[in-house]
Amino acid sequence: MKALITGASSGIGREMAKELASRGWDLIIVARRTAKLEQLKAELTSVNVKCISCDVSKEEECLRLYEETKDDNIDMLINNAGFGAFGYFDEVPLERDLSLVDTNIRAVHILTKLYLRDFVKRDSGYILNTGSIAGFMIGPLLSSYYSSKHYVVTLTEAIYEELRRKKSNVKVSVLCPGPVDTEFNDVAKVKFAIKGHTAEYVAKYAVKKALKGKLLIIPGVLTRLGIFGARFLPRKLLSRLLYRVQKLKM
Repeated sequence: MKALITGASSGIGREMAKELASRGWDLIIVARRTAKLEQLKAELTSVNVKCISCDVSKEEECLRLYEETKDDNIDMLINNAGFGAFGYFDEVPLERDLSLVDTNIRAVHILTKLYLRDFVKRDSGYILNTGSIAGFMIGPLLSSYYSSKHYVVTLTEAIYEELRRKKSNVKVSVLCPGPVDTEFNDVAKVKFAIKGHTAEYVAKYAVKKALKGKLLIIPGVLTRLGIFGARFLPRKLLSRLLYRVQKLKM
């Protein structure tokens, strides 16, 4: 079995690579930071690991990645690359927002479509997209990030239903964690107001549930309760409450 993981140089992606390697999966690990990938490869000596330096925020790089790996008999695609940008929407630089959209949305869309076509043809395979609890919420001060994760969640849900209608054996899942202790905080220039799960815990939980074909993968009881409770709040009230939460991250 072989998995391709984007955003594998750190955080959840790195831990997913380690978890799959412990299960005997060969890996194609993808990120911009080649040195980090090579370091991870050196740790995973029990399986075959291929490193690919790729900036998935660029469409041509996503297409290159697919062309370079389409004949590698990939069994699982994990779209994990992504980041956040904290601040008032009118104050965050436009180029930062567009890079976020390209990474969190366009790359996920492109790679999911390309590899899904191959999986459907052979009637097997797994796709795991990294979403967030943010995909079910409203995100003042992290508006672009929350919106991007909403796209990832709903896209995955829609594909799941399409595959079910086709009676396909291909499985799609979306990981929706709450706060996780990763480099996300530094990139977004925030700190979480509450203690998050470790990336190792989230990765192990996600891989286990994805291989069982679960659609929504939500680690932690409090995260599941938060998503459930948000459904019953008026949208304006939810937005006001989440603004207060986001302010605590400053």
